[in-house]
Amino acid sequence: MTKLIIFDLDGTLAESKQPLTVEMAAYLARLLAITRVAVISGGALPQFLKQVVAQLPKSADLANLYLLPTSGAALYEHNSPSTSLGTSADAWNKIYEERLSEKEAHTIEAAMRAAAEETGLINFREQSWGERIEYRGGQVTLSTLGQQAPLALKKAWDPTHAKRHKLQANIAERLPEFSAGIGGVTSIDVTKRGVDKAYGIRKLCERLNINESDALYVGDELESGGNDEAVYKTSVQTKAVATPTDTERLIESLLTAS
Repeated sequence: MTKLIIFDLDGTLAESKQPLTVEMAAYLARLLAITRVAVISGGALPQFLKQVVAQLPKSADLANLYLLPTSGAALYEHNSPSTSLGTSADAWNKIYEERLSEKEAHTIEAAMRAAAEETGLINFREQSWGERIEYRGGQVTLSTLGQQAPLALKKAWDPTHAKRHKLQANIAERLPEFSAGIGGVTSIDVTKRGVDKAYGIRKLCERLNINESDALYVGDELESGGNDEAVYKTSVQTKAVATPTDTERLIESLLTAS
């Protein structure tokens, strides 16, 4: 069995901002019983707790679960007894966080608004589903339709990635001292320069004293320009999936082979 399996969240373990299904939660619990598992995504810790941890069965061994929110800008380990559900932030120990200052967050927000206006892709005067720009500690996220936009609308907004690539390129040009990347189906994430999924994976492998080549990364956007592309800067093994159902099949094969 691989020493560490790292999963992307949205599109890989679950639909965008949706909770794990009962079936996926059961598969993850079985994996946690035999190996270390990490989840990395652009959301903040509360989103991970709601979307992933709260869905796991009570028997899940959370001592083997590692959470990397904000695209790897932070790492959390469970610090309660492994029988605890751990759905409170207090149950998780922050190992590190590459936090953005308030001044940096304001600089990033200004660049996002300027890029939105120049590209014509977002009109901040129009209605949105929740906040469009969110400061998440180690990351600022631009959600083009708003944080709470319906999943169907999000999927329809940019199916080819063209709009997000245009926004990302414009924002990156304005913020050379930061890293700007495509996040979820309608989002752009900005972190400190060099802080991305590869950074988080390296930090986690160092923490666990595991060679990168002994870890497996599973994601739905490993192609060029996808939000998992950064992992190729590491030496982890990779496995591309297209849907959470594909991920369930992969986990089943890993469990069978163990």
